[in-house]
Amino acid sequence: MLLSNKNVLLGVTGGIAAYKAPDLVRKLTAQGARVRVVLTRSATEFVSPMALQAVSGNPVHQHLLDADAEAAMGHIELAKWADILLIAPATANIMAKLANGVADDLLTTLYLATTAEIYLAPAMNQQMWRAAPTLRNLQTLQLDGVTVLGPDSGEQACGDVGPGRMLEPPEIVSRLQDNAAQELAGLNIVITAGPTREALDPVRYISNHSSGKMGFAIAHAARRAGATVTLICGPVNLPTPAHCTRVDVTSAEEMLAAAEQHMPNCDIFISTAAVADYRAATVADNKIKKSSDELTLTFIKNPDILATIAARPDAPFTVGFAAESQHVEAYAKDKMKRKRLDMIAANDITREGLGFNSDNNALHVFWDGGDEALPEGSKQALATSLLQRVAAQYNNKKSK
Repeated sequence: MLLSNKNVLLGVTGGIAAYKAPDLVRKLTAQGARVRVVLTRSATEFVSPMALQAVSGNPVHQHLLDADAEAAMGHIELAKWADILLIAPATANIMAKLANGVADDLLTTLYLATTAEIYLAPAMNQQMWRAAPTLRNLQTLQLDGVTVLGPDSGEQACGDVGPGRMLEPPEIVSRLQDNAAQELAGLNIVITAGPTREALDPVRYISNHSSGKMGFAIAHAARRAGATVTLICGPVNLPTPAHCTRVDVTSAEEMLAAAEQHMPNCDIFISTAAVADYRAATVADNKIKKSSDELTLTFIKNPDILATIAARPDAPFTVGFAAESQHVEAYAKDKMKRKRLDMIAANDITREGLGFNSDNNALHVFWDGGDEALPEGSKQALATSLLQRVAAQYNNKKSK
C-alpha cells in the first residue's frame, strides 16, 4: 500500500466534480492515507463540509486564519503536515491563481507554503480546458513541479463532449500510487535539451527550431519519478523544472564538454537536444559585411555528443531521439545501431502540430528486440510514458 501513512491534504474547489470528493477521501483512506480536507468558499456550494469531515475523520479547513490553530497560523501547520497536496477538482480559476502566485485564501496560501508533492486533477468545460490562458497556466504549473492528473474526456455536465472531466476517484488514487512507486529513485539522469547555436561572426549564428520543451518535460518527469536530474540545455526560453540542476550552454562543443563532465555516476543519459551537425570552420572576429551577391562559408562537422557518450567504457544507459521527415522507423533503427544506443525515440516532424515548438508530440520508441508507439499527447504525458519504458529496459539490462 504505497500511500500507507502518507499525509494527504485534499483541496476541493468549486467545480461540479466536487461532489465526488467524499468518495475520493474514502478511496484514499482505504489505501492507508491520512486525509485532511481544505474547502474553498465556492466548493461549499457543491459538497458539504460535514460529509467530508465524516469520511475523513478530521475537521474540514476553510479559513486562512484559524482561531483554533496554534497562533492562528493554521495554514503553516497544514503546509508542514502534508506529504501530498492533491487539488481535486482543480478548476480553471484555481489553476490561474496557482500559476501566478496568487494567495488570497487558505488553499492558495497552502500551495505556496508547502514543500509537499503537489497534484492537480483538472475539471472544467472542454473549451475552458483548451483555452490559451489555461494551456499557458498548465505549462507554468508543470514546470514548477506540479503533477497534473488527467483530465479525462467524455460528456460533461453542460452537455458538451470533450476533454475536461475530472478523473474518477479510483483512477486518481491509482495515479498517486504509480508516482509513489518512484521507478527511478536513486538514479542519476543527465538530459540534454534544446538547440545549439554555432557562431558565424559576433552577430550571426546557425541553429534550428528546437524549443527544448520535450527535454524539459522529461527532466520534470524524471525528477518526479525519484531521479537526481542534471539538465544541460542550449539557448531556450523555459524556466528550470523544480529540483533539477540546470547547465546552460550555447554550442555543440560546450554541450559535449558539459555532458562529459557529468558522466561520473551517471546512470541514464537522455539526448533530446537538437545539436547542430556542422559549425563554421572559422568564426569571423568582426561582423561579416554585405560586400557581394554571394557569400561562401566553410563548415566542419561537430562532435556527435550521443555517440561519444555511448562509446565510453563507462557508458551509461543511453537514450537518443530521432526527429525525421521520412522513413522514420528505418532511420531511427539505423541511428540506434550505428551509435550503439540502448533506446531511441523517433518522431515524425512532418505531422502538423507536433514536435518542434509544440506542446504535443507522438513518439515511436525502439530498443533491442522491441518497440512501442506512444500515441499523440502532451509532452508531459509522453515524458512519463517514455520514462516508464526507459526504467523497464534499464532494469532489464542491469539484471543480465
